[in-house]
Amino acid sequence: MSEDRPGIPLERGRPESPMLARPRPWQRPWVRSLLVVALLYLFLIGVKLLEGGVTNLGNDTAGSLFDGISNPLAALCVGMLATVLVQSSSVTTSTIVALVGTGQLPLETAVPMIMGANIGTTVTNTIVALAHARRTEDFRRAVAAAGMHDFFNIIAVAILLPIELATGFLQDTATWLAGLLPGGSDARFNSPIKGAVEWGADQVGRIVDVFTHNETTTGVAFILIGIAIIFVTLTYITKNMKQLIANRIERSVNASLERSGLVGMAVGALVTFAVQSSSITTSIIVPLVASGLIAVRNAYPITLGANVGTTVTAVIAALATNSPNAMTIAFVHLLFNV
Repeated sequence: MSEDRPGIPLERGRPESPMLARPRPWQRPWVRSLLVVALLYLFLIGVKLLEGGVTNLGNDTAGSLFDGISNPLAALCVGMLATVLVQSSSVTTSTIVALVGTGQLPLETAVPMIMGANIGTTVTNTIVALAHARRTEDFRRAVAAAGMHDFFNIIAVAILLPIELATGFLQDTATWLAGLLPGGSDARFNSPIKGAVEWGADQVGRIVDVFTHNETTTGVAFILIGIAIIFVTLTYITKNMKQLIANRIERSVNASLERSGLVGMAVGALVTFAVQSSSITTSIIVPLVASGLIAVRNAYPITLGANVGTTVTAVIAALATNSPNAMTIAFVHLLFNV
């Protein structure tokens, strides 16, 4: 005998309202994609403003900022500390690229800074690993996964930094690669998007000029605005790209584990390039290893790929500058991680 009473509609058969399942306009993939493009344009404007701000300060003022870090070990520590403070090696490397582009930060000093930024970015993994502290076995595996990234970057710096200081092979190779680009290593680097970026930076400059009265004040304002734009845009690029490909990331990671190490590296590099953050890629790996779903040795290639993928940000930042040295330091970052 049916328990349903006549005249009373059944709740379980009621279809869900289509309005409840429909995503909001700004959550649609194509809207997020356009937003990422706009944020990337603003990011390049931020790099250009930072470069212009340092130039406005003048050689004496700007040069004095780096007098105390001419020592390679000091430069290494500055790169580490800056990355730990902003929790983004992309922000650090983009800032370094802009400063090198102005000629105020020598290449010899920037190379150890880039290496320090690689070490500083490993802090995020360690923080993620601490979330598993209540479960002993999970915590042990999580620390192993995070430590894998830490020790790889530390050992790489310990080996390559002395060799670079003795021979300068990274800088020489990067200079040669920059020379292969249109314009050559001894000419101004002609970026295809330079004009659009300069136009945007000029509009911001006009607004700043209304509130400033001398070159020093304008330079400081450009530097602060540039760093703020770089930090904010990279943060929101990361958030939007994570929403766009969040589910695809884990599927790609799991699929790559069934193939060779080269496939794992490729997936790590592509995912990191897509989200513009190696921290997201490695932070996904840590809980997977902690839960026992994958072994540390299988996660290793993906971590290596994440290191390579994060170098793209520096190359993009170099496109906003007029200096071949900026592209050279971007290639140093690439070669170090490759």
